[in-house]
Amino acid sequence: MFWPLEGILVVDFSQFLAGPYAALRLQDMGARVIKVENPDGGDLCRHHYLSQTRIGTDSTLFHAINRGKQSVTLDLKSAAGLAAARKLVAKADVVIQNFRPSVIDRLGLGYDAVRAINPDVIYGSISGYGTQGDWADTPGQDLLAQARSGVMWLSGNHGAGPVPIGLPLADISTGANLATGILGALLRHARSGQGAHVETSLLESLTDMQFELLTTYLNNGHCLPQRLEQGSAHRYLGAPYGVFDTKEGQLALAMSRLDLLGQALELPEIAAYADAPDASFSARDKIHALIAQRLQKQTAAALETALGRAGLWCAKVLSWDDMLAHGSFQALDMLRTIETQIATAPQPVQFVRAPFRIDGARPQIDSAGPALNADGAEILAEFDAD
Repeated sequence: MFWPLEGILVVDFSQFLAGPYAALRLQDMGARVIKVENPDGGDLCRHHYLSQTRIGTDSTLFHAINRGKQSVTLDLKSAAGLAAARKLVAKADVVIQNFRPSVIDRLGLGYDAVRAINPDVIYGSISGYGTQGDWADTPGQDLLAQARSGVMWLSGNHGAGPVPIGLPLADISTGANLATGILGALLRHARSGQGAHVETSLLESLTDMQFELLTTYLNNGHCLPQRLEQGSAHRYLGAPYGVFDTKEGQLALAMSRLDLLGQALELPEIAAYADAPDASFSARDKIHALIAQRLQKQTAAALETALGRAGLWCAKVLSWDDMLAHGSFQALDMLRTIETQIATAPQPVQFVRAPFRIDGARPQIDSAGPALNADGAEILAEFDAD
């Protein structure tokens, strides 16, 4: 199969998650990604992940985010390293970097410097908080961006305090946003030959993730959304909408008509709210308390079956093991085991495949992340020859 970005060269100076995630998505669509790393240990992500699980000597996180890429080490502060980097970007279709604002310019590889070498380059920049303002030069890290974005007040029940999201939402969404912008710029380049500077940041991405709720907040007199006492899941959706304990396990209830839910649960008290204007929102705590008490009488599995038959939207809350064992997940074929040579002996490693298919085919995974400078000699010889 001919993948959409075959023949596209991406030179990636970024590290950690956001920039490398953008490069990973481009690689999944067929691009060749050359990862430029510091000779002194490489991408900090190789050793940053605090887990005893390793692939070779590197963290599983590094391999998850850098599978299939090539690695070359360059000291960008040296004349030789900078000269080699300029040869790479001169041939690149896409350049990605996530240094703090002004740092990449001081190194001589900012957008203007690269565009002088390669006028129609697509140049992708990621920062923590943009290039202006008091936060511009502060560390752009996922948890810190969550803290500054307001998103921590959207999870958890009332009185719980700020609740951080348990995955790197800022990094992954920012990488996805950069990849989207780069794809648009590549399409324009194919039509006009024009390059572009695509910019995004962790704060912009977390703001975008909240666009639905923020639009309401901005247009209702800045009335803050209130978390519920229990079963809290969405600030601006009426009952029932949340996660509830049952006799065994937990059950997620999504938008459902209160009259139908009341009938199915034999709760005429909540069915009575069905005809009252806005009652599903204004009486959320009362309705959720009634639901929570009733759901203690049955298991999550039994409730999922019974309520599902009644046409109500619900799902038993699953663990990773539960999800992985389920036939619906297995039918997606999102996992792949490969033999990697990174370790001293061949090591089978499972990876999560790309979350999309093109013409029915999902991108293949052929290798783990590269060993540090694994492709350095070949890459430097290739670009010196040019």
